[in-house]
Amino acid sequence: MHYALNPRTFLFSHYFYTGLRIAVGVIGLTLLALYFTNLPVAMTVCVGALCTSFMDLPSPLRHKFHEMLACVLFCSVVSLVITLCAPIHWLLGVMLVLVSFIASMMVIYGRKTMPLQFAALLIMTLSMENELSAGQAVLHSLLFLAGASAYLAYAMTAAWVFRFRIKQQVLAEALFELAKYIEIKSGFYDVHTDLHEQFNLLVRQQSVLAERQQASRDMILRGNPDARDMISVQVHYGMLDLYELVLATHADFALLHKHLADADILDVLHSMARKAAQDTESIAFAVTRARPSFSSVDYRPERQAIEAEIARLQAADPNGEALTLLRTSFNKLNSVADTIAKLHVATQKVDGELPIVPGVDMTPFLSQQKYELGVLLSNLHWQSPTFRFALRLSMAVAFGLLVAEHLPYASHGYWIVLTIVIVLKPTFSMTKQRRGDRLIGTLIGCVLTALILHYVHAPLALLGFLFLATVGVPSFLYVKYRYAAVFASMQILLQIALLAPGSHHVIGERLLDTVIGVAIASLFSFVLPSWEYRALPELIRNVLEANRRYLGATSDLLTGKVGDDFVYRICRKRFFDSVGSLGAALVRMLDEPPSKHHAVEDIHLFIVDNYLVAAHIAALRLLLRRHLQGLPRELVSESLRLSFAQAEQVLAGAEAAMAPPSDPDAVAWSGWSLLLRRQALLQADADKIAMRGALIERALARAA
Repeated sequence: MHYALNPRTFLFSHYFYTGLRIAVGVIGLTLLALYFTNLPVAMTVCVGALCTSFMDLPSPLRHKFHEMLACVLFCSVVSLVITLCAPIHWLLGVMLVLVSFIASMMVIYGRKTMPLQFAALLIMTLSMENELSAGQAVLHSLLFLAGASAYLAYAMTAAWVFRFRIKQQVLAEALFELAKYIEIKSGFYDVHTDLHEQFNLLVRQQSVLAERQQASRDMILRGNPDARDMISVQVHYGMLDLYELVLATHADFALLHKHLADADILDVLHSMARKAAQDTESIAFAVTRARPSFSSVDYRPERQAIEAEIARLQAADPNGEALTLLRTSFNKLNSVADTIAKLHVATQKVDGELPIVPGVDMTPFLSQQKYELGVLLSNLHWQSPTFRFALRLSMAVAFGLLVAEHLPYASHGYWIVLTIVIVLKPTFSMTKQRRGDRLIGTLIGCVLTALILHYVHAPLALLGFLFLATVGVPSFLYVKYRYAAVFASMQILLQIALLAPGSHHVIGERLLDTVIGVAIASLFSFVLPSWEYRALPELIRNVLEANRRYLGATSDLLTGKVGDDFVYRICRKRFFDSVGSLGAALVRMLDEPPSKHHAVEDIHLFIVDNYLVAAHIAALRLLLRRHLQGLPRELVSESLRLSFAQAEQVLAGAEAAMAPPSDPDAVAWSGWSLLLRRQALLQADADKIAMRGALIERALARAA
């Protein structure tokens, strides 16, 4: 379950804060306009504020202003054009299709522009019924612009006032997802767990975690953090260090289950890992409330039980493999627990020198977005998935308008079109999820709205329900869309009821229009599709390239070629971004028709093997820190250099020269055998990655 769906954490999440902030702004501006004017004018202002509010998401202030300003201007132009064309039926149809195409092409700039696309399509559908004169159309659009501009001013003021609080909430979300990641990791210590399925869960969670960590970077590291940001910066870097340690906890779990299946000690390891997840979650909860965190988790029973089992195995078989596996797993979990304790301290005060150096360019760690016209123009071709989506949506809107013209009842074409633009999304998997949620959500929303309109007639009371619905939409939009669909249906129906009192008798017709719109969206999801398997070859190549760079940066760091881990952190981030993108594409492909599934098992194993490489790297860093005493730096550095170079060559598709064998007994260093074993595992997984990459490439080439 998403952390924001838990009543304990929902009220402190940025989702609820965003919903409450948007509702206060939208309804507040509506009431202000109502005080000075009449209800139709106030509702036009309300729609302007509402459309702008879709872009009111957690974002750095400068970016937020530019994004919201673009929404104000674009939606105002759409409102004016559609309102002017509304009296001319054929011209209106042409403009609806054209605006649908242009708005959908905006998706080329990434996820941040998807709310802009929807806002433009929403005002398009709400304006298509306004048959006004030219003067009235201009006045209507000016009122829309006034509402949109007023909300922009309100949103920027609120974002500046609560900027530190928003950063804490975004950071807390990343911590909640890390806690969930650790919880999934704990399942590997359960002897009854299907390891393959557990890896599948881990891969899915990895994609979510990478996205949340990037959001945290963008909010916390952009600009020059001041004194109030210091704790958040400290916690952010502590979170990343904890994440790397959790990666290092990977072991040969199949072998661990084999040797310790009959012992109770696996349950103890599982319990200790779950406590680590709960401990991390408690930090996240404290951060959401802007309070220092203090640990209430006691690891002593698990530590004592594991130490006793290690002593027993030591006495029975000092060189046994079970002893080595147990000791290694215990040491790693101990390091995780110790790091979580430091993370608790990090929430309390700034402790020591921060890992961020003033004046250092943090741009490589931040999301880069270029809103250039050339990007859009370069995608106006048949092979572009965004271009195909824009055509698909435009055709669906045109077909929806045609169907609305021939329905036997007094249909509302705008409602069919609105349903189409809500349900039909750039990917088949998103459309598939939206259509079910939209149907169920609309049904519930229509029933609730019908009950409200039957018993409540006062405009101010209806505005109160509109306020609650306006809180609900953004609060659940990115958490549980079905709930958002309930509130969205109520929101639009209540707005229509306020604009046109007595129109609530057509709620049943609007429900039927929703079914028609969903059916059309489902039908057109198969028109000019962009199946995920077509994008996979490039994603595979990106992962291989990022992995090679990650290995090179790790080699430079561990062999002392560089003095700090700045480049290493950049390469690690880019590696996880690339693997996360591939994992997300695989998940989307699995939601597509079975005939479009290609090389699923090989891609899944390819992703797992890449994560294992990251786990080996994290384990090597931990190993060198733990075995500093007597460390033969020159020998270890040369061994690492050869090992990483060999792995890089394998991933590049070249014939790798074998590293000379090393004798662990020839060097009196406690970590030598562990180092060689970890290097062997790294090389084995690099070989698997190269082999699976070639298999996937051939399979996808055949499919294409």
